[in-house]
Amino acid sequence: MYMLQALDIYKSFGHLEVLKGVTLQVKKGEVISIIGPSGSGKSTLLRCLNRLETIDRGLIEIEGEIMVSTGADKRAHYGNENDIARLRRKMGMVFQNFNLFPHKSVLQNLTLAPILVQNCDAKAAEQTALALLEKVGLAHKARRYPFELSGGQQQRVAIARALAMNLIYCVLMNLPQPWTQN
Repeated sequence: MYMLQALDIYKSFGHLEVLKGVTLQVKKGEVISIIGPSGSGKSTLLRCLNRLETIDRGLIEIEGEIMVSTGADKRAHYGNENDIARLRRKMGMVFQNFNLFPHKSVLQNLTLAPILVQNCDAKAAEQTALALLEKVGLAHKARRYPFELSGGQQQRVAIARALAMNLIYCVLMNLPQPWTQN
């Protein structure tokens, strides 16, 4: 079984066809790279996988569960919103421009989504965030704001934020927590 499977994905913006039959399969523990020239659809594909954009047709499956598939009418049909929200919580995404909240500290940037989206206890979210900041070498910057960090540090905060959502999910679902192990 694949952790993530996208089969024959199509996405257009008006007359501009951006994704033309893209297929991607990722097994557990596999590390992949999506490379290509600027404007080739890399970010669009990632946004579609995370349902930040909708596809026109194709199939996206997360851990064997279908998020969207093509119906007899040759159009994409998404599952119900609760199921999609549950599947999306299994994924993290680091944006090109980091999308850190400038008015929130590094720690607040990491704890906001686990608290609001996954109803995580604030203390548990903070402990998880601090552990992840330690892993990325930024625990000493927890009370700083994004503008006080270098670009590379902001990127590490964004990565820790993506991992925080997945780690909290593991805790809530009583799954192994790979990011807390040395």
